[in-house]
Amino acid sequence: MDKKALMNEATRLAVQSVENGWGGPFGAVIAKNGDIVARGQNRVLLTGDPTAHAEVECIRKAIQVLNPDGPTISPDEQNHATLQLVPRPPGSPDRVPERARMLLGYSLYTAGIPCPMCMSAIYWSRIDDVYYSSDLEATREIGFDDAFQYEDFGRPLAERSIHVEQLSPELGGQAYATWSGKPDRHPY
Repeated sequence: MDKKALMNEATRLAVQSVENGWGGPFGAVIAKNGDIVARGQNRVLLTGDPTAHAEVECIRKAIQVLNPDGPTISPDEQNHATLQLVPRPPGSPDRVPERARMLLGYSLYTAGIPCPMCMSAIYWSRIDDVYYSSDLEATREIGFDDAFQYEDFGRPLAERSIHVEQLSPELGGQAYATWSGKPDRHPY
């Protein structure tokens, strides 16, 4: 499928989500070389889960498809899954020389520009390309105002709209020390 056909499928899923009362007008597909690996739809109204956005649902389904031995992956299976370690890209600011490949080499097509939560999931997934149909302003016009979140993230913690405060760093330090001291940790 070409890019327009992939976007058409993402939009079809978005319309279906609205028509079925599952959630907002958001649908997504993940593809590689024009072949769809997974589809996702907004299902917030269906599930009551505020993280059930089309892009996140699509990423979860793609991982299930690409890790057929799941839902759990043993350490012996990691190199045959999306957890296979690959070198960091040239010029990357990443301090870790290798990370799990996740969805490296895949593209995501979505009816609306991803919200900050979905963009974070896309970054963590290492998806190469994101193509969207409706921009932030069009999304804002229909009552999904994600622009303020993008703006809020740019503010210092003390000035954000949600109270954010560090508490007991020594406790978190214990968990971090456990991770740092694990000789067979698998960066992802």
